[in-house]
Amino acid sequence: MRKHSFFKAFAVATLFSLLAPMAQAADHVVRIGWLRGPNDLTLAKSRGTLEKALAEKGIKVEWAGPFPAAAPAFEALNAGSIDITAGSSTSSIAALAAKIPLVVFAYQKMAAGSEGVVIKSDSGISSLKDLAGKKVAVNRGGTGEYLLMRGLEKNGVDPSTVTRVYLSPSDSGPSFVQGHVDAWATWDPFLTIAEKTYDGKVLADGAAIGSDNAVVLVASREFASKKLDQLQAIFDVVKSENAWSLANKAEAGTIWAKEMNIPAELGAKIGENNAVPTTAVTDADVKQIGNIAEWYVKSGIIPATPDIAAGMITLK
Repeated sequence: MRKHSFFKAFAVATLFSLLAPMAQAADHVVRIGWLRGPNDLTLAKSRGTLEKALAEKGIKVEWAGPFPAAAPAFEALNAGSIDITAGSSTSSIAALAAKIPLVVFAYQKMAAGSEGVVIKSDSGISSLKDLAGKKVAVNRGGTGEYLLMRGLEKNGVDPSTVTRVYLSPSDSGPSFVQGHVDAWATWDPFLTIAEKTYDGKVLADGAAIGSDNAVVLVASREFASKKLDQLQAIFDVVKSENAWSLANKAEAGTIWAKEMNIPAELGAKIGENNAVPTTAVTDADVKQIGNIAEWYVKSGIIPATPDIAAGMITLK
Protein backbone atom coordinates (compact mmCIF):
# COMPACT_ATOMS: atom_id res chain seq x y z
CA MET A 1 0.00 0.00 0.00
CA ARG A 2 2.84 2.34 0.90
CA LYS A 3 4.60 1.39 -2.31
CA HIS A 4 1.49 2.26 -4.33
CA SER A 5 1.19 5.64 -2.56
CA PHE A 6 4.83 6.36 -3.21
CA PHE A 7 4.53 5.71 -6.94
CA LYS A 8 1.30 7.72 -7.12
CA ALA A 9 2.95 10.69 -5.41
CA PHE A 10 5.99 10.32 -7.66
CA ALA A 11 3.78 10.32 -10.79
CA VAL A 12 1.93 13.45 -9.66
CA ALA A 13 5.18 15.24 -8.88
CA THR A 14 6.61 14.25 -12.25
CA LEU A 15 3.49 15.50 -14.03
CA PHE A 16 3.69 18.86 -12.27
CA SER A 17 7.38 19.14 -13.11
CA LEU A 18 6.57 18.61 -16.77
CA LEU A 19 3.60 20.98 -16.87
CA ALA A 20 5.18 23.81 -14.88
CA PRO A 21 7.65 24.89 -17.62
CA MET A 22 4.82 24.78 -20.16
CA ALA A 23 2.61 26.98 -18.01
CA GLN A 24 5.50 29.36 -17.35
CA ALA A 25 6.26 29.55 -21.08
CA ALA A 26 2.63 30.32 -21.92
CA ASP A 27 2.61 33.00 -19.25
CA HIS A 28 5.46 34.78 -21.02
CA VAL A 29 3.99 34.82 -24.53
CA VAL A 30 1.69 37.48 -25.95
CA ARG A 31 -0.26 36.65 -29.11
CA ILE A 32 -1.12 39.65 -31.26
CA GLY A 33 -3.55 39.58 -34.15
CA TRP A 34 -2.53 42.18 -36.69
CA LEU A 35 -4.60 43.79 -39.41
CA ARG A 36 -3.17 45.00 -42.69
CA GLY A 37 -4.14 48.52 -41.75
CA PRO A 38 -2.45 51.81 -40.87
CA ASN A 39 -2.29 51.42 -37.10
CA ASP A 40 0.38 51.51 -34.41
CA LEU A 41 0.55 47.72 -34.03
CA THR A 42 1.42 47.35 -37.73
CA LEU A 43 4.25 49.85 -37.27
CA ALA A 44 5.54 48.00 -34.22
CA LYS A 45 5.46 44.71 -36.11
CA SER A 46 7.29 46.09 -39.12
CA ARG A 47 9.93 47.96 -37.10
CA GLY A 48 10.47 45.13 -34.61
CA THR A 49 10.14 47.47 -31.65
CA LEU A 50 7.63 45.39 -29.71
CA GLU A 51 9.69 42.20 -29.82
CA LYS A 52 12.77 44.09 -28.68
CA ALA A 53 11.07 45.87 -25.79
CA LEU A 54 9.25 42.78 -24.52
CA ALA A 55 12.26 40.50 -24.94
CA GLU A 56 14.00 42.63 -22.34
CA LYS A 57 11.20 41.62 -19.96
CA GLY A 58 11.42 37.94 -20.92
CA ILE A 59 8.23 38.04 -22.99
CA LYS A 60 7.93 36.52 -26.46
CA VAL A 61 5.67 38.04 -29.13
CA GLU A 62 3.74 35.80 -31.51
CA TRP A 63 1.99 37.47 -34.47
CA ALA A 64 -1.20 36.01 -35.95
CA GLY A 65 -2.77 37.14 -39.20
CA PRO A 66 -2.98 39.27 -41.13
CA PHE A 67 -6.71 39.63 -40.58
CA PRO A 68 -8.69 41.40 -43.33
CA ALA A 69 -10.81 43.37 -40.84
CA ALA A 70 -11.61 43.70 -37.15
CA ALA A 71 -14.55 41.27 -37.10
CA PRO A 72 -12.53 38.08 -37.81
CA ALA A 73 -9.78 39.30 -35.47
CA PHE A 74 -12.33 39.75 -32.69
CA GLU A 75 -13.64 36.26 -33.41
CA ALA A 76 -10.12 34.91 -32.94
CA LEU A 77 -9.83 36.82 -29.68
CA ASN A 78 -13.17 35.39 -28.57
CA ALA A 79 -11.94 31.88 -29.41
CA GLY A 80 -8.83 32.40 -27.26
CA SER A 81 -6.44 32.28 -30.23
CA ILE A 82 -5.03 35.79 -29.70
CA ASP A 83 -4.69 38.20 -26.79
CA ILE A 84 -4.54 41.61 -28.48
CA THR A 85 -5.64 43.18 -31.76
CA ALA A 86 -6.81 46.41 -33.41
CA GLY A 87 -10.17 47.56 -34.70
CA SER A 88 -12.49 50.53 -34.71
CA SER A 89 -14.72 51.91 -31.99
CA THR A 90 -17.68 50.92 -34.14
CA SER A 91 -16.54 47.31 -34.56
CA SER A 92 -15.74 47.09 -30.84
CA ILE A 93 -19.33 48.13 -30.06
CA ALA A 94 -20.65 45.34 -32.27
CA ALA A 95 -18.25 42.91 -30.57
CA LEU A 96 -19.31 43.98 -27.08
CA ALA A 97 -22.95 43.65 -28.12
CA ALA A 98 -22.13 40.09 -29.22
CA LYS A 99 -20.72 39.43 -25.71
CA ILE A 100 -17.11 39.08 -26.86
CA PRO A 101 -14.99 39.50 -23.69
CA LEU A 102 -12.71 42.33 -24.72
CA VAL A 103 -11.47 45.61 -23.26
CA VAL A 104 -10.38 48.69 -25.20
CA PHE A 105 -7.04 50.05 -23.94
CA ALA A 106 -5.99 52.61 -26.60
CA TYR A 107 -7.97 55.24 -28.52
CA GLN A 108 -7.06 57.06 -31.73
CA LYS A 109 -9.62 59.47 -33.21
CA MET A 110 -9.85 58.87 -36.96
CA ALA A 111 -8.85 61.76 -39.22
CA ALA A 112 -11.62 62.96 -41.54
CA GLY A 113 -9.68 61.94 -44.64
CA SER A 114 -9.19 58.36 -43.51
CA GLU A 115 -12.84 57.32 -43.92
CA GLY A 116 -15.80 58.15 -46.13
CA VAL A 117 -18.16 57.15 -48.93
CA VAL A 118 -16.58 56.71 -52.35
CA ILE A 119 -18.25 56.60 -55.78
CA LYS A 120 -17.07 56.12 -59.36
CA SER A 121 -15.99 59.46 -60.86
CA ASP A 122 -18.50 59.04 -63.71
CA SER A 123 -21.41 57.81 -61.56
CA GLY A 124 -23.48 60.98 -61.80
CA ILE A 125 -23.90 60.92 -58.01
CA SER A 126 -23.18 64.34 -56.54
CA SER A 127 -24.40 64.14 -52.94
CA LEU A 128 -25.37 61.64 -50.27
CA LYS A 129 -29.01 62.40 -51.08
CA ASP A 130 -28.41 60.85 -54.51
CA LEU A 131 -27.81 57.47 -52.85
CA ALA A 132 -31.57 56.94 -52.54
CA GLY A 133 -32.41 53.93 -54.69
CA LYS A 134 -28.73 52.91 -54.91
CA LYS A 135 -26.66 50.00 -53.59
CA VAL A 136 -23.82 50.72 -51.17
CA ALA A 137 -21.19 48.23 -50.00
CA VAL A 138 -20.64 48.21 -46.24
CA ASN A 139 -19.25 45.84 -43.63
CA ARG A 140 -22.02 44.72 -41.30
CA GLY A 141 -21.94 46.41 -37.88
CA GLY A 142 -18.59 48.07 -38.54
CA THR A 143 -17.21 51.34 -39.82
CA GLY A 144 -18.76 51.05 -43.29
CA GLU A 145 -22.32 50.60 -42.05
CA TYR A 146 -21.81 53.33 -39.46
CA LEU A 147 -20.52 55.82 -42.06
CA LEU A 148 -23.36 55.17 -44.46
CA MET A 149 -26.14 55.30 -41.88
CA ARG A 150 -24.69 58.37 -40.17
CA GLY A 151 -24.29 60.16 -43.51
CA LEU A 152 -27.85 59.34 -44.58
CA GLU A 153 -29.26 60.57 -41.28
CA LYS A 154 -27.32 63.82 -41.46
CA ASN A 155 -28.65 64.47 -44.96
CA GLY A 156 -32.25 63.51 -44.26
CA VAL A 157 -32.22 60.38 -46.41
CA ASP A 158 -34.52 57.54 -45.38
CA PRO A 159 -32.14 54.57 -44.87
CA SER A 160 -34.80 52.17 -46.17
CA THR A 161 -34.37 53.75 -49.62
CA VAL A 162 -30.71 52.71 -49.78
CA THR A 163 -29.72 49.06 -50.15
CA ARG A 164 -26.90 48.05 -47.85
CA VAL A 165 -24.83 45.32 -49.50
CA TYR A 166 -22.94 43.53 -46.72
CA LEU A 167 -19.46 42.60 -47.90
CA SER A 168 -16.03 42.23 -46.37
CA PRO A 169 -13.52 44.93 -47.38
CA SER A 170 -11.71 42.46 -49.64
CA ASP A 171 -14.95 41.65 -51.47
CA SER A 172 -16.18 45.25 -51.61
CA GLY A 173 -13.34 46.39 -53.87
CA PRO A 174 -14.11 44.00 -56.75
CA SER A 175 -17.85 44.70 -56.43
CA PHE A 176 -17.15 48.44 -56.61
CA VAL A 177 -14.87 48.06 -59.64
CA GLN A 178 -17.31 45.79 -61.48
CA GLY A 179 -20.26 48.09 -60.83
CA HIS A 180 -22.21 45.67 -58.67
CA VAL A 181 -22.60 48.47 -56.14
CA ASP A 182 -23.00 52.21 -56.72
CA ALA A 183 -20.92 53.35 -53.75
CA TRP A 184 -18.70 52.03 -51.00
CA ALA A 185 -18.55 53.25 -47.41
CA THR A 186 -15.07 52.44 -46.15
CA TRP A 187 -11.84 53.54 -44.52
CA ASP A 188 -8.10 53.57 -45.22
CA PRO A 189 -6.33 51.90 -46.90
CA PHE A 190 -9.42 50.93 -48.91
CA LEU A 191 -10.60 54.53 -49.30
CA THR A 192 -7.27 55.68 -50.74
CA ILE A 193 -7.04 52.58 -52.95
CA ALA A 194 -10.52 53.20 -54.33
CA GLU A 195 -9.74 56.85 -54.99
CA LYS A 196 -6.32 56.38 -56.53
CA THR A 197 -6.55 53.05 -58.37
CA TYR A 198 -10.28 52.30 -58.86
CA ASP A 199 -11.25 55.60 -60.52
CA GLY A 200 -13.04 56.53 -57.32
CA LYS A 201 -14.14 59.90 -55.98
CA VAL A 202 -14.79 60.66 -52.32
CA LEU A 203 -18.43 61.71 -52.09
CA ALA A 204 -18.23 62.55 -48.38
CA ASP A 205 -15.38 62.16 -45.91
CA GLY A 206 -15.60 61.66 -42.16
CA ALA A 207 -16.14 65.36 -41.49
CA ALA A 208 -18.99 65.69 -43.99
CA ILE A 209 -20.60 62.57 -42.54
CA GLY A 210 -20.18 63.71 -38.96
CA SER A 211 -18.24 60.61 -37.93
CA ASP A 212 -17.03 60.15 -34.36
CA ASN A 213 -15.22 56.91 -35.13
CA ALA A 214 -11.81 55.92 -33.79
CA VAL A 215 -9.15 53.25 -34.15
CA VAL A 216 -8.92 51.23 -30.95
CA LEU A 217 -6.60 48.59 -29.59
CA VAL A 218 -8.23 45.82 -27.59
CA ALA A 219 -7.17 42.97 -25.34
CA SER A 220 -9.06 39.94 -24.14
CA ARG A 221 -10.58 40.53 -20.73
CA GLU A 222 -8.63 37.56 -19.36
CA PHE A 223 -5.30 38.91 -20.61
CA ALA A 224 -6.00 42.37 -19.20
CA SER A 225 -6.93 40.98 -15.78
CA LYS A 226 -4.12 38.45 -15.47
CA LYS A 227 -1.28 40.24 -17.29
CA LEU A 228 -1.88 43.93 -16.72
CA ASP A 229 1.86 44.60 -16.45
CA GLN A 230 2.42 43.08 -19.90
CA LEU A 231 -0.47 45.08 -21.34
CA GLN A 232 1.06 48.27 -19.95
CA ALA A 233 4.43 47.36 -21.47
CA ILE A 234 2.75 46.85 -24.85
CA PHE A 235 0.93 50.16 -24.55
CA ASP A 236 4.22 51.91 -23.77
CA VAL A 237 5.63 50.64 -27.07
CA VAL A 238 2.42 51.64 -28.89
CA LYS A 239 2.74 55.20 -27.56
CA SER A 240 6.36 55.32 -28.68
CA GLU A 241 5.48 54.08 -32.17
CA ASN A 242 2.67 56.60 -32.39
CA ALA A 243 4.99 59.45 -31.44
CA TRP A 244 7.42 58.30 -34.14
CA SER A 245 4.65 58.23 -36.76
CA LEU A 246 3.54 61.76 -35.87
CA ALA A 247 7.09 63.00 -36.42
CA ASN A 248 7.62 60.86 -39.54
CA LYS A 249 4.29 60.69 -41.38
CA ALA A 250 5.76 59.98 -44.80
CA GLU A 251 7.99 57.20 -43.48
CA ALA A 252 5.10 55.71 -41.52
CA GLY A 253 2.97 55.80 -44.66
CA THR A 254 5.70 54.00 -46.59
CA ILE A 255 5.78 51.24 -43.97
CA TRP A 256 2.00 50.91 -43.92
CA ALA A 257 1.85 50.75 -47.73
CA LYS A 258 4.47 47.98 -47.76
CA GLU A 259 2.75 45.98 -45.01
CA MET A 260 -0.60 46.32 -46.80
CA ASN A 261 0.84 45.30 -50.18
CA ILE A 262 -0.45 48.44 -51.86
CA PRO A 263 1.41 50.72 -54.31
CA ALA A 264 4.21 52.69 -52.67
CA GLU A 265 2.94 55.95 -54.16
CA LEU A 266 -0.10 55.72 -51.88
CA GLY A 267 2.09 55.83 -48.80
CA ALA A 268 2.25 59.62 -48.49
CA LYS A 269 -1.52 60.03 -48.29
CA ILE A 270 -1.91 56.98 -46.05
CA GLY A 271 0.63 58.49 -43.66
CA GLU A 272 -0.98 61.92 -43.69
CA ASN A 273 -4.44 60.48 -43.06
CA ASN A 274 -3.55 57.98 -40.36
CA ALA A 275 -0.62 59.29 -38.32
CA VAL A 276 -2.77 60.86 -35.60
CA PRO A 277 -2.38 60.81 -31.79
CA THR A 278 -3.07 57.64 -29.81
CA THR A 279 -3.96 58.00 -26.13
CA ALA A 280 -5.09 55.97 -23.18
CA VAL A 281 -8.86 55.67 -22.88
CA THR A 282 -10.42 58.69 -21.16
CA ASP A 283 -13.86 59.29 -19.70
CA ALA A 284 -14.62 61.42 -22.76
CA ASP A 285 -13.73 58.49 -25.04
CA VAL A 286 -16.00 56.14 -23.09
CA LYS A 287 -18.82 58.67 -23.41
CA GLN A 288 -18.20 59.07 -27.14
CA ILE A 289 -18.22 55.32 -27.78
CA GLY A 290 -21.35 55.08 -25.64
CA ASN A 291 -23.04 57.71 -27.79
CA ILE A 292 -22.27 55.69 -30.92
CA ALA A 293 -23.58 52.53 -29.22
CA GLU A 294 -26.86 54.26 -28.41
CA TRP A 295 -27.07 55.48 -32.01
CA TYR A 296 -26.42 51.89 -33.16
CA VAL A 297 -29.43 50.71 -31.17
CA LYS A 298 -31.58 53.56 -32.49
CA SER A 299 -30.54 52.69 -36.05
CA GLY A 300 -31.25 48.99 -35.57
CA ILE A 301 -27.65 47.90 -36.11
CA ILE A 302 -27.44 46.19 -32.68
CA PRO A 303 -30.39 45.08 -30.52
CA ALA A 304 -29.33 46.63 -27.21
CA THR A 305 -26.67 48.92 -25.78
CA PRO A 306 -23.79 46.92 -24.25
CA ASP A 307 -22.00 47.97 -21.06
CA ILE A 308 -19.45 50.26 -22.72
CA ALA A 309 -17.70 51.31 -19.48
CA ALA A 310 -17.07 47.65 -18.59
CA GLY A 311 -15.41 47.21 -22.00
CA MET A 312 -12.80 49.92 -21.37
CA ILE A 313 -9.59 50.00 -19.35
CA THR A 314 -7.43 53.04 -18.63
CA LEU A 315 -3.66 52.56 -18.66
CA LYS A 316 -0.92 55.04 -17.85
